[in-house]
Amino acid sequence: MRLALRLARRGFGRTSPNPMVGAVLVRRGQILGRGWHRRAGQPHAEIEALRDARRRGHRAAGATLYVTLEPCSTRGRTPPCTDAILAARIRRVVAGATDPNPAHAGRGFRLLERAGVDVLHGVLAGECARLNESFNHWIVHRTPWVVLKAAMTLDGKIATARGESKWITGERARAFAMRLRHGADAVLVGVRTVLADNPRLTLRNPRFPNAPAPGKALRRIILDPRARTALDARVVSDAWAALTTVVVAASAPAGRVAALARKVRVLRAPVRAGRFDLPWLLRRLGAEDVTSLLVEGGGDTHAAFLERGLAHRIAFFYAPKILGGRDAIPAVGGRGARRLAELHPLRKVEWRRFGPDLLLTARVG
Repeated sequence: MRLALRLARRGFGRTSPNPMVGAVLVRRGQILGRGWHRRAGQPHAEIEALRDARRRGHRAAGATLYVTLEPCSTRGRTPPCTDAILAARIRRVVAGATDPNPAHAGRGFRLLERAGVDVLHGVLAGECARLNESFNHWIVHRTPWVVLKAAMTLDGKIATARGESKWITGERARAFAMRLRHGADAVLVGVRTVLADNPRLTLRNPRFPNAPAPGKALRRIILDPRARTALDARVVSDAWAALTTVVVAASAPAGRVAALARKVRVLRAPVRAGRFDLPWLLRRLGAEDVTSLLVEGGGDTHAAFLERGLAHRIAFFYAPKILGGRDAIPAVGGRGARRLAELHPLRKVEWRRFGPDLLLTARVG
């Protein structure tokens, strides 16, 4: 199962809106075939493992299939994997996580057992479920899994009072931050970040720094109530402007909205109590198969998601530096807690080190 997990991770950033899945076919201790789900619409991991076994000259009859997720039992873009498992006369299926979709959970296991297949599930279930936490959330709630990402000094500042922020953390930390983007379907920032930094918000290829990584289209979402995004901003004028959505309020100046709409997608979102209705926006993105959303600031945008209980995980990078100053820009702005009872508790805290920098990841709430 650990090998199946390693195989599944090869699909990182490429399988959405499907989960990452790995599979290994074994008989009497010998690996017959292995596979992983490479991309939505392509064969699932079980089928890849069966095909790999055939290429190696092995028959699957009587073998054991190890798979990180319950085999699918319904037809989607591809036929159900349970049909292929039965057709191959596999004797035993050992699975990690159960299908999180309430409409399908356990159905594949029951179908296989009724057909005489020995089924064992729950092996490394926690690791297998963590592998697809964004998919698991989306398939149940139909809204994206939201991760807040920020790079800051030890005193929690992401930029000077003048907006200078490049670079607080080192190259290794920034490389891992790019990996976080690779795992997301969309990245979201507030308009102040666009005005101050003019970011690309792309997946940069190490060989071609100004180009997105191959095979991955990362959507870019800009929260811009008054349609202030400049028409020559990179997210509006570059070669990937079709991937940009500028979210505006109904009160945004019509001329500005029309000018932006000629270059990018403009989405009018409802406003509640003077702020965007973020739950509405998340439902809209979820309906468009955005399973994971990486929120990269600024501080008020981070606060908006935290204050409304819409953030699921944080990824905060800390550099061993102190900026100081009342006017320096914090990683989390907004109103802030008035009482300790209003603090945002973090669970399942993990630390990683990237050279001199530290990364804190944790569940929110």
